[in-house]
Amino acid sequence: MDYGTFRGIVTVGMLILFIGIYAWAYSSRRKKSFDEAANLVFADEQPKQKDKDQEKSTHE
Repeated sequence: MDYGTFRGIVTVGMLILFIGIYAWAYSSRRKKSFDEAANLVFADEQPKQKDKDQEKSTHE
């Protein structure tokens, strides 16, 4: 096996890996868990109305 054949095999392997990751990421079965992960950033935030009420009570 020469160097060109090895590079071809590695290229095909990377293409298959890319297609597999793409299919996994855009699978409809994964949408719910990805949406939950995307909203984790906002999980500890309080609603805006409560923040305004708290500011009023601390300034008075």
